[in-house]
Amino acid sequence: MSLRKAYLLIFIILLIDQVSKIYVKTNFTLDRPGNEAYVFEWFRIHFIENEGMAWGTKIPGEYGKLILTVFRIFAVFGIGYWLADSIKKRYSNYLIVAIALIFAGAAGNIIDSVFYGVIFDDSYGKLATMFSPQPYGTWFHGLVVDMFYFPIWKGNLPNWIPFFGGKEFEFFNAIFNVADVAISTGVGILLVFNKRVFPKH
Repeated sequence: MSLRKAYLLIFIILLIDQVSKIYVKTNFTLDRPGNEAYVFEWFRIHFIENEGMAWGTKIPGEYGKLILTVFRIFAVFGIGYWLADSIKKRYSNYLIVAIALIFAGAAGNIIDSVFYGVIFDDSYGKLATMFSPQPYGTWFHGLVVDMFYFPIWKGNLPNWIPFFGGKEFEFFNAIFNVADVAISTGVGILLVFNKRVFPKH
């Protein structure tokens, strides 16, 4: 795959990611029922914001969010170098596509973290507006917008299941965005197609 095609793939993913996030941010509120719309019973658009890690995990402390954002920026530069080097050395297209997906996903969430805090006002009880004179945060302290929610099954597990038996369980309880899908797909390609990604000569 050429560098131009890799750039095009990254651009398309970033465009879809940011358009979907801006739409949700400006059309949903964070208070119920304004944060959720049903597509199907098992597929909902459920607007949440988080510090940028899976399941809302965050680094504690006053500078936790800043540390996470700066770390991600450095990571994206590293991934970008890996992508350019892989293309230059004509490595497997599986590897190049996987890296491009991971790069696009990481960059998409970084955009939220770096810019959203100074672009948008908050979404509590009202729709957020872009380029608000009263933004909800500061540079590098924006919250990542998530929206895809697939509560396929929810109920109590049978008592005979070790450790978790008799407890309430939901599959699938993660809420994520297009950038997360891109990262997961890229990692999936690296794992599932490992022999084609890293062929032995």
